[in-house]
Amino acid sequence: MTTLLRSAAVEALTARIVGSYLALALRTTRWTLLGGEHLTPFLATSPVIAAFWHERLALLPALWSIMRRRGARGTPRVLVSKHRDGRLIGDVVRRFGVEVVYGSSTKTGTAREVAEKGGVSSVRVLLNVLEAGEHILITPDGPRGPRRVAAQGVAQIAGLSGVPVLPIGVQTSRRRTLSTWDRTIVPLPFGRGVIVCGAPIEVPRENWEAWLPIIAAALTAVAEQADAECSA
Repeated sequence: MTTLLRSAAVEALTARIVGSYLALALRTTRWTLLGGEHLTPFLATSPVIAAFWHERLALLPALWSIMRRRGARGTPRVLVSKHRDGRLIGDVVRRFGVEVVYGSSTKTGTAREVAEKGGVSSVRVLLNVLEAGEHILITPDGPRGPRRVAAQGVAQIAGLSGVPVLPIGVQTSRRRTLSTWDRTIVPLPFGRGVIVCGAPIEVPRENWEAWLPIIAAALTAVAEQADAECSA
C-alpha cells in the first residue's frame, strides 16, 4: 500500500484533484487587491521577488492570476522542497502557469555548509531566473519552518541580484486552517479574498543578513492586514 501511494500515477491523480479543487475555490472567490501601486512597476519589464509566508501557499495562484490580468508576462518560478510534498506542490502550481525550482529556502550556515546541503545550486538557479527577467515566488519559512521565521535565502538572493522583495499577504473569508506546523490555510469556494502588496524592500549586496528581520516583519504585517480585511 505504501508503494502504491508513492507511485507516480497516484501522485499525478492527487495533484489533479488538488489542482481542480483550488481552481474552483480561487476562481469563485471575489478578490480585492490592496497596494496595487507597489505591484504595478514589476508587471511588464522588471522582475521581483514576491515573498509570502508558507501558510498562504495554497492562495499563491490568486496572486499570479491578478498579475496576468494586469499585464504580467512570462513564467514565474516558485521554490519548493525536493521531497514528495514539494513534488506535489510543483504538479499543482503548474496548472496555474507557475513553474518550480526544487531546493530549499531554509539552508543556513557558512557558504561551504550551504553548498554541501544543495542550497547554492538553488540560489544560482533563482539568480538566473531573475537575470532573465522572470519573477520568483518564495516562502522564506518553507518548507519546514520554523513558522514565520525567514531563512537567509530570500535576503541573499535579493542582495546578490539587486531585485527587490515584494511582501505579499493573502487571505480569504472562507477557509479552513490545518493543524500543520505552519497552520496551512485552505480556501473554500465563494468567499471574499484580499491580496495585500507591501512596499518593495531593497536589500543591499553587503550585509544582506541584517535585512532578514525587516523582511519577516513586512511579511507578517501584510498577512495581518489581509486577515483584518477579511474579518471586517
